Amino acid sequence: MEKLNNYIDHTLLKADATGRDIKNLCEEAKSHSFYAVCVNGCHIDLAKKELQDSTVKIASVIGFPLGAMSTASKVAEAEQAVKDGADEIDMVINIGWLKQGDFQKVEEEIAAIKKEIGDRILKVIIETCYLEEDEKREACRLAMKAGADYVKTSTGFGTGGASLEDVVLMKEVVGDQVKIKASGGIRDRETAEKYIKSGVSRIGTSSGIKIVS
Repeated sequence: MEKLNNYIDHTLLKADATGRDIKNLCEEAKSHSFYAVCVNGCHIDLAKKELQDSTVKIASVIGFPLGAMSTASKVAEAEQAVKDGADEIDMVINIGWLKQGDFQKVEEEIAAIKKEIGDRILKVIIETCYLEEDEKREACRLAMKAGADYVKTSTGFGTGGASLEDVVLMKEVVGDQVKIKASGGIRDRETAEKYIKSGVSRIGTSSGIKIVS
C-alpha cells in the first residue's frame, strides 16, 4: 500500500468556507503532502496561488451537491473551473434522471463534461445513499461508457456517505477500467485502510490530518 497521504483529497466544501479557511486547507495539504485539495469553484484561483510551488493538485466540484442543474450549466461550470486552474473535476450525476431510467441523458451529460475538460481527471459522484443496488451498478456502467476516470460514492452532503459494501459493489462493476473514490464519513486511519484494501484509489475527507497522524 502506498503512503496514506497519497490517497487523500483534502476537502473543504462547506458553504461558509472563507478565503482564510482555504489558505489553511492548502497549507495543511502542502505540509502533509496530500494528493489534492477539493474546493468549490469560487476558491480555485486562491487555491492555485497557494499551491503554485507544490505538487498538490486542485480538484473542484461541478453540479454540487444536488446534480440537478442543466447539462449546459454543468459544462459551463466545468469549463470555468479548468480555466481557473482545476486539475480534476468531481461532478454529481443527475440522480433524478438515473432513477427514472433516462440513462442516455445521464451518460451524455457525463461525456459532455469529460469532453470539455479533456485529459483532466473526471470523477463521477453517483451519491449512493439515494440509489438502489441496481441503480448503483447502472450509474457505474454509464460513467465507464462516458469516459470517466473515477466513480465516487458520495458528496458528503446527502443522507449518507461511503460504505464498504458500496465500494465492493462498484469494484465488481468497474473492475480495473475505472478507479474508485470513497467520500463521506471516513475519519480515521483504520477506516481509510479498509477502503483502500477494498479497491479505493482516492479518499475524499476533511479528516486527512487525523488519518495520517
